[in-house]
Amino acid sequence: MITRRLFLTQATAGIAIAASPGRGLASAPPGIRIGSCSIGTLDAAREAGLDGIELNAGRKPAERLELSEPAVLAAHKAKMKETGIVVSSIMMGIFNSCPLATEPLAPAWLEQTIGAAAELGAGVILVAFFGKGSLLDEQRQPKRADIDSVVARIKAAAPLAKKAGVTLGIENTLSAQQNIEILDRIGHDAVKIYYDIFNLYGQGYDVPAEIRLLRDRIAIFHFKNGPDYLDNGEVKFEPAVAAIKEIGYRGWVVLETSSPSKDKVADARRNAAHVRKLFGLPA
Repeated sequence: MITRRLFLTQATAGIAIAASPGRGLASAPPGIRIGSCSIGTLDAAREAGLDGIELNAGRKPAERLELSEPAVLAAHKAKMKETGIVVSSIMMGIFNSCPLATEPLAPAWLEQTIGAAAELGAGVILVAFFGKGSLLDEQRQPKRADIDSVVARIKAAAPLAKKAGVTLGIENTLSAQQNIEILDRIGHDAVKIYYDIFNLYGQGYDVPAEIRLLRDRIAIFHFKNGPDYLDNGEVKFEPAVAAIKEIGYRGWVVLETSSPSKDKVADARRNAAHVRKLFGLPA
């Protein structure tokens, strides 16, 4: 349950973070902010010159996911205040092994993570559909029964997310048109698409066209280039970024990048610099 105390806590934390020194919400580039789900810690994100971090809701199935534990939330909030780094989003990768469509605990996990996102001021929850949770079968056809279950479960969670100021970002391997059909069935503005450029190029989709089609139904972006740096890999990001600019997107670009040099901070700094160059942001 999202209580008045929870919202007051969130607001207080947000004020403290904005007043903190260093990079972070107060000093983020206008329009586009850069975070990471692969940097590891808030300290490392600050050292790399990032604006935020994407946290994991919990990797192990349990009655209560790790991130929603009060002690874990308190530790993250203290570190946010110390570093000035905000939480851009929360990843529910657990749905890749315990699918949202079929896992009995999944609705409770969604509710717990919405509460954690509100506590931390995270605007987006990544609802993942890969591995066992994929919405495509081996013939790349939609799993209709799973999609029906997913629609029902997300539709039930959407009002709670809206009340908490959180967007549920669906990330999968479906086409933009297939995702639009799912969003239309859910019928709630607290549910959008978490768009991973590399993954969807890999599916053979026309990514710039998909971005233009989805427009404001995109909540947030993942940027990565497989095992390489963003500026030195299979995907050339310029066409996708041109489409992102065209739709007037203002929000987070979350790095899900590899570390070719094994120095996560240095590699995140290089990748963030490339994102800033792509968007014409100050170095």
